[in-house]
Amino acid sequence: MAQRIDVKDVNIYYGSFKAVEGVSMTIESRSVTAFIGPSGCGKSTVLRSLNRMHEVIPGGRVEGTIELNGQDLYAAGTDPVAVRRTVGMVFQRPNPFPTMSIFDNVAAGLRLNGERSKKRLTEVVERSLRGANLWDEVKDRLDKPGAGLSGGQQQRLCIARAIAVEPQVLLMDEPCSALDPISTLAIEDLISEIKQNYTIVIVTHNMQQAARVSDRTAFFNLQATGRPGHLIEMDETTKIFSNPTEKATEDYISGRFG
Repeated sequence: MAQRIDVKDVNIYYGSFKAVEGVSMTIESRSVTAFIGPSGCGKSTVLRSLNRMHEVIPGGRVEGTIELNGQDLYAAGTDPVAVRRTVGMVFQRPNPFPTMSIFDNVAAGLRLNGERSKKRLTEVVERSLRGANLWDEVKDRLDKPGAGLSGGQQQRLCIARAIAVEPQVLLMDEPCSALDPISTLAIEDLISEIKQNYTIVIVTHNMQQAARVSDRTAFFNLQATGRPGHLIEMDETTKIFSNPTEKATEDYISGRFG
């Protein structure tokens, strides 16, 4: 079941450098939240903190509280691998496992979790590929390499791989930036379809994309050059794009800076 995320007074560091300061927000269940803002303002850093990917970076650490359905993801004794199983991630560039078939790409996470039943694997692979709106295009070549698909198909394959392990949350870090307009539209349609089952957070530089796919939008900005990024405001997407509370948000959306 998709769950909500509560972020409270979060600071994020790379070594001694504070990259993000004082972020508090609620990400609602079964909805799409977009993170927007100029380059270097902390959008992707905050996104990666939501499934403990930030700490994979040497010197990366998080202060504050990030809760999924009331459970602190950074509590002592919490397994980061279990967090990443619950909070899946799709990256900027499609990254299917190049030596694996389409089938094995989708089944990889299940096998890692100990699933050995061929029947179960087959069922989940088909369901996940259907969920990623890719089944009809690949059902006759499941044994072919995933890397042989087009860019847009590879990204949908990565989404199928992410949802195969049944996460509650799906994070997407600029998932369309490497894709052509037709593939981008396919991913946007897919996001709209699957949000009824997942809580989705997407980082995007594309204002139109944020307006099209998200229910709520969070605008991040730098306080000043060399200072940490922070959350300026977060609200319903329609309000952010039509009548934002903060002048900085209006300036960014209207193209006056950033």
